[in-house]
Amino acid sequence: MKNLNQKKNLQILLVVLLFFVINPLFAQRVNVKLASLVPENTSWGVVINRLAAEWDRITGGQVKLTVYHGGTAGTESQVLTLLRSNQINAAIFTSMGLNAIADEFMTLSYPFLVRNNEELNEVLRQLLPELIQKLERDGFITLASAHAGWVKLFTKTPFSTPNELRRMRLASGGDDPQTIQAFRIMGYQVVPVDLNSVLMSLQSGRIDATYLSPIFAASTQIFGIAGQMSNVNVAPFMGAILINQVTWRKIPDRFKPALMDACKRAEREITTSFAQSEADAINTMLRYGLKINDMTPAQLQVWYDEINFYENSLVGNVNPIFNRAFYLRIKNILTEFRRGR
Repeated sequence: MKNLNQKKNLQILLVVLLFFVINPLFAQRVNVKLASLVPENTSWGVVINRLAAEWDRITGGQVKLTVYHGGTAGTESQVLTLLRSNQINAAIFTSMGLNAIADEFMTLSYPFLVRNNEELNEVLRQLLPELIQKLERDGFITLASAHAGWVKLFTKTPFSTPNELRRMRLASGGDDPQTIQAFRIMGYQVVPVDLNSVLMSLQSGRIDATYLSPIFAASTQIFGIAGQMSNVNVAPFMGAILINQVTWRKIPDRFKPALMDACKRAEREITTSFAQSEADAINTMLRYGLKINDMTPAQLQVWYDEINFYENSLVGNVNPIFNRAFYLRIKNILTEFRRGR
């Protein structure tokens, strides 16, 4: 009789334990802290908030995505350190942040190499899967990647040639040593300036020109001083959402396909919204006095010939600034693509 009671108690205990295991109300919740440099009131910030709500819905609250907007978690280099130590679980990175993981990403931003959306789409079609694999080997899952528009040149006075720009003091991000070095090799007067100090530096006369996203130029009123924008694309501006594998492994496998689908929808929405936001930003700046230096094809070719002249200094066999092997692969893709147009 005693053994029978013990058996019944064991059965009851197993049923109770099984209830707690399979009941989502008692499942262990995975908290994902995501760092973003982007302000919450931007189109990207809105999409990320929506993604957080979607993850909550898909998992019935078992995966909680909390977003730290506007750089509150630190700079990209600081966030990468936190991400590696799992103090932050996911993050949005630009090309500069991704470069610290795989230097091929910064090669995509080699000045004046990729010239338009069509060329960028072809390069990414062929090379992005490989880049995502490199990130995975370093411990990160790519949830989404997006083209976030083009970096443009903004100056106080009109210009159309490289020599005219050389006479100006050109601001470059202090955390972007490769681009600083590249422009200096090409003879430009580069002044390292933190992104948040560009407007003040323009006002004080410390700099005369800068290169950045038209969205940022419009939102910070930089165009009010540097009111000349060229139509030449300096480089594509890329972004990606990464999550470390430590956190990804904690998420139940049954949720992962739906979570990735939600991320891909967010990826498409971010790319589309950035293209529209960039166009809207330029139109807004035009209404408030921005002037665009529309260079002719012949004038644009001068810029392209100029960068080709310095190719050996930037990606030569000795101490290249950019990843030489990846640069050559991009160049070959573009050569074939332009030949077929």
